[in-house]
Amino acid sequence: MDDPPGWIAEFTVTPKQFAAHLDAVVRSGRTPVTISTIADHLAGRAPLPPRPVLLTFDDGFADLPGPTAEALAERELPATAYLTTGAIAPGGRSLLPPAPMMTLDRAAELERHGMEIGSHTVTHAQLDTLSGKDLAYELRTSKAVLEDALGHEIRHLAYPHGYNSPRVRAMSARAGYETATAVRHALSSDRDERYRIARLIVRRTHTVADVEGWLAGAGARVAPYRDGPKTIAWRWYRRARAMVHGPEFAG
Repeated sequence: MDDPPGWIAEFTVTPKQFAAHLDAVVRSGRTPVTISTIADHLAGRAPLPPRPVLLTFDDGFADLPGPTAEALAERELPATAYLTTGAIAPGGRSLLPPAPMMTLDRAAELERHGMEIGSHTVTHAQLDTLSGKDLAYELRTSKAVLEDALGHEIRHLAYPHGYNSPRVRAMSARAGYETATAVRHALSSDRDERYRIARLIVRRTHTVADVEGWLAGAGARVAPYRDGPKTIAWRWYRRARAMVHGPEFAG
């Protein structure tokens, strides 16, 4: 967007910037893949192609089935979209602040443009602060809604804002997901963990040079690695807040 809502502005780029980033991916010579290709490799079913790159899009904003999917298709770049069902389904409710969103009936259109669909939960809550019952609802209901809309299994999950924990990862596996992506702002690797695959988060301030550096395998640490003390302390603080205020938006 050229003029995004303030709450999401940090995590958006202009259409001109987006086109430049995609052109950098094309120039890099990397092989674009979807999350299923990564899953097959991590499960030992198939090797990765040379120099793979995975492009992912979270939430389901209104531009996704329109200009975003079209820009990807023009460059023959497959991608993966993780959708927050409560924000896009008729009558749904989510914790996402107001923003233009796509509708669930356009999810099949994303697939026709070469995008694989994954779950991004129902409400976009901080999963690692939820009760077992609420966590199961977020994981299972979003999966079921997308499967009903698309007519096939949904195998992949992205944690809202990357928030996860050992309990969240275990319950994601039990809910039937084969992979789950976190954020971590790190490069993934062929040793990465299936239930917290590292991703790089693109902010408005990132330049084409930043993207080119990542594509060259530089400019960020490499997963897997253990959570640091600050991450663990932040998780406990957010859990304490959730006990007082209830589920909160992951953002």
